[in-house]
Amino acid sequence: MITGSCRSYQSVLKNMELKWLLCVTLLALGILAVQAHDMDEDNDADDVVDIEDDLDDGIEEVEESKSETSSPPPAPKVTYRPPVPTGEVYFAESFDKGTLDGWILSRAKKDDTDDEIAKYDGKWEVQDMKETKLPGDKGLVMVTRAKHHAISSKLSKPFVFDTKPLIIQYEVNFQNGIECGGAYVKLLSKTPELNLDQFHDKTPYTIMFGPDKCGEDYKLHFIFRHKNPKTGKYEEKHAKRPDADLKTYFTDKKTHLYTLVLNPDNSFEILVDQTVVNSGNLLNDMSPPVNPPREIEDPNDQKPEDWDERPKIPDPDAVKPDDWDEDAPAKIADENAVKPEGWLDDEPEYVADPDAEKPEDWDEDMDGEWEAPQIANPKCETAPGCGAWQRPMIDNPNYKGKWKPPMIDNVNYQGIWKPRKIPNPDFFEDLEPFKMTPFSAVGLELWSMTSDIFFDNFIICTERAVADDWASDGWGLKKAADGAAEPGVVGQMMAAAEERPWLWVVYILTVALPVFLVVLFCCSGKKQPSAAEYKKTDAPQPDVVDDEKEEKDKGEKEEEEEEEDANEEKLEKQKSDADLGSASQEEEEEEEEDRKPASEEEETVNRSPRNRKPRKD
Repeated sequence: MITGSCRSYQSVLKNMELKWLLCVTLLALGILAVQAHDMDEDNDADDVVDIEDDLDDGIEEVEESKSETSSPPPAPKVTYRPPVPTGEVYFAESFDKGTLDGWILSRAKKDDTDDEIAKYDGKWEVQDMKETKLPGDKGLVMVTRAKHHAISSKLSKPFVFDTKPLIIQYEVNFQNGIECGGAYVKLLSKTPELNLDQFHDKTPYTIMFGPDKCGEDYKLHFIFRHKNPKTGKYEEKHAKRPDADLKTYFTDKKTHLYTLVLNPDNSFEILVDQTVVNSGNLLNDMSPPVNPPREIEDPNDQKPEDWDERPKIPDPDAVKPDDWDEDAPAKIADENAVKPEGWLDDEPEYVADPDAEKPEDWDEDMDGEWEAPQIANPKCETAPGCGAWQRPMIDNPNYKGKWKPPMIDNVNYQGIWKPRKIPNPDFFEDLEPFKMTPFSAVGLELWSMTSDIFFDNFIICTERAVADDWASDGWGLKKAADGAAEPGVVGQMMAAAEERPWLWVVYILTVALPVFLVVLFCCSGKKQPSAAEYKKTDAPQPDVVDDEKEEKDKGEKEEEEEEEDANEEKLEKQKSDADLGSASQEEEEEEEEDRKPASEEEETVNRSPRNRKPRKD
């Protein structure tokens, strides 16, 4: 029994030691990983020398063969195919033919601008993307910076706003990021004066759409020019700003897909990478509104001279109290203040720097008399203060300030005056702003402080499915190629840890700590000792369940009955004239039976301090 108890106790201690050992091991691994990584860069040269000294030519050949066979397989390649429209389109351009055929460079000049920068002499080229994963995929690149750029192309036929939606979609990649500049597109209005050779900032357009940035203001424009049916003048209407954060699209140097969907019911959607970032209605979500208000304030209405807008006025019956002193100062000197001991009255707070020297090039005729710069007096550092001591100022308890009469309600108050409303003479109601001016060309008229902005895969159509298919064959292919080339999650974590070694500790704790806690909580339950273990000690034991109590009570009763029977037999034997030797032998046998427990339950009860009975000799 004692041996089993020791084994159980030792097993518990062993389990606890293993758990703590596991915890310490995990923490040690994290620290060692960081130290090993930090030492790699410092000891690269030494490691190379040691390896060259230790390894022979045969081992080197084996290592080379192993490295060749164990190199990771190359990333899957995505084959590029130029997108082809799957339905009717008004314009589709992928630039994969490698030329600017069909595009016209502007030779115009901007008005009211210096001649040096007024020309649209920015350079456009058809190029591959700098870090392309799709060889053969070309796009239109705005090559130069800090110049005016303008290029345009005619549609296959003018777009007329009738009963079909308008969908315009294209791709942009800020290959060098973007400091200040735009990448928006203009849909040029169909007018007799339209001359793409003279395309400039004043050329009439129907819609302007696309990204733009200046400073820290990241925009995604949707602007349309609305024609006033009464005056015939055009006014720009701007869509509300998107709620989404657009910064990533300008800074991640990835290709992004911009889509505008404009429906005949006046609703619109703006998507980036096929995700809606803004939506609304042309009648309700444009600024300024398409339709003017029905009523306006009468510009000729004037406020009457006797109109009283004061809700409160000073009490005319109030009188200043006689004891009100308006001349009492707000602050007075504290008469109870005492000059601190050690105050240096004769020492100034600042003194000339004794270490300063007059510059060699100092000209007193030009610069005046040279004086050393002032520094804090070193003697004042250990003293409570220097210079003439003055009493500190405190609030004047008698200060009341200028007396003013209290305010009371104005009985003549008439409210805030507003001019009366009159019908708006310029009012009109256009319930179909979707029916805009037809357009016949698409153009890019841009200024940017960053070069190499990449444009690709323009499409203008009326069917969403056609635009989606075009996006899948163009932008979708780029996305798939980038995804195939990017490392997996583990690779990205390892690359990040190479730059920031402390991430190794985070990784180890993130993975190992949850596992350790699960093991700790699942396996640390205390094992209840069995009844056999209780019998190995005379120490007090915890209460047991009701079933065990019943068994113990039953055992105590049986023991008492046996003792009574034994006592009766002893009396009978003493009175009998039987042989003394045989009687003594029977008594010894009976005493041995008394000492022997009837069952494990009886022994457990007998060994308990509260149930133990004195033995009979």
